[in-house]
Amino acid sequence: MPVIKRVLIANRGEIVVRVMKTCRKLGIETVAVYSEPDRNLSYLKRADEAYCIGPANPIKSYLSIEAIMEAVKKSGADAVHPGYGFLSENSLFAQTVDSAGATWVGPPPSVLAAIDSKCYCRKIATGEGVPVVPGTIDIIKGVDDVLAFASEHGYPLVLKLDKGGGGKGIEQVKEEGQAKEAFERLSRIGLMAFGHPESYIEKLIAAPRHIEVQFLADRAGNCVCLGERECSIQRRYQKIIEESPSPVVSKEDREKLFGYTAHLVKAMAYEGAGTMEFLRSEDGSFYFMEINARLQVEHPVSEFLTGIDIVEEQLKIASGGKLDIRQEDISLNGYSIEARVYAEDPVSFCPSPGTISRLRFPDIDGKHLRIDHAIEEGGTVPPYYDPLLAKVISWGESRPEAIEYLRNALARFEIEGIKTTIPVNILILDSLEYKAGDLHTGFLERLYSGATSGDGSIKPLWPNM
Repeated sequence: MPVIKRVLIANRGEIVVRVMKTCRKLGIETVAVYSEPDRNLSYLKRADEAYCIGPANPIKSYLSIEAIMEAVKKSGADAVHPGYGFLSENSLFAQTVDSAGATWVGPPPSVLAAIDSKCYCRKIATGEGVPVVPGTIDIIKGVDDVLAFASEHGYPLVLKLDKGGGGKGIEQVKEEGQAKEAFERLSRIGLMAFGHPESYIEKLIAAPRHIEVQFLADRAGNCVCLGERECSIQRRYQKIIEESPSPVVSKEDREKLFGYTAHLVKAMAYEGAGTMEFLRSEDGSFYFMEINARLQVEHPVSEFLTGIDIVEEQLKIASGGKLDIRQEDISLNGYSIEARVYAEDPVSFCPSPGTISRLRFPDIDGKHLRIDHAIEEGGTVPPYYDPLLAKVISWGESRPEAIEYLRNALARFEIEGIKTTIPVNILILDSLEYKAGDLHTGFLERLYSGATSGDGSIKPLWPNM
């Protein structure tokens, strides 16, 4: 079994710091990469080596396979951890790393290439008896297919890109007059953002909950699930607050979801860390949506509950090691909630790049609070990349306790010079609906409809903000 000695982390921001932490614990050297505007990021000094891979444009830096592989060659890294976003689910990148003789920390390139297609995954699920969101299993050819589906199943419906992600590539069609424009717009987005215009149809599930299962799978066919996460609090189809366990998932539901996940993992020949994503309808039915073949932004809540270092398990599996934990060894202790802090206007969610003129973190005790970040006072938030600044994660013996720890931490988290979504997170945590666990993917729109003033500002005022 090959032993990983030096890992190049092909990413930027807080996830680099997160991977470095585990590598340091395991005695593994780290190599960081950076674009020109990122050259002063503080964590670069903590890496054993750091290489500039290009200009601000991510296509010429963090999305450039050639530039990153040159850094792999120069550094002598024997493994590549892709983090999340950027090239993390790119099968060509994985294959290039593999062909260069380095270890890819993730699913095999062939698996990544196959599951990149959501229709492929829907076919796998259907064959395994796992319910999928009602809709087409195959790619549609044109707007006539949309109209034909609607004539049989009715409106509203949803058009989704077969290959896409990150909240992009989803169009609701509420009536016949919207079909042509929605299909053409989605095709353009798919071609420009992902190089693939193909799409399929799903029936719109009213007020669904977004439930996902974190899992680990090794090459020997062993699979363990690390609980489910409730990810229903979203803006623009992107998550903003996640928690585990879900307030609505029963023990019987959990066993069912774990069973679905294990069947899908085996059928996909998957190995590494991953997440199976499901929608839960108002009647309590669960439907498989897609698989995220990488480390998730919200993985810390699962780590808090299980005590398992998911990055460490990723490195072990990538080295060919077997899981030394069984499903019966895993227990979910307490409750954990993560709030993502974005550099965005808290009302419009427009990006807010700039310089952080003041930064004060809440006190961290390690048991009840964790903050994953790569920001510092005087640091610049560039306009070129995802605006995620930090993740504040709480743990409590009960859900109300976890909410209280997180709410208090956010109220004491001071960032000046840029706008952030901290006020949004507090607004959510203070709402009666959230406290009651009354969640769905339209939660934020419903909350904002009663929480904004005529001038567009948020009504509530928070102490210490």
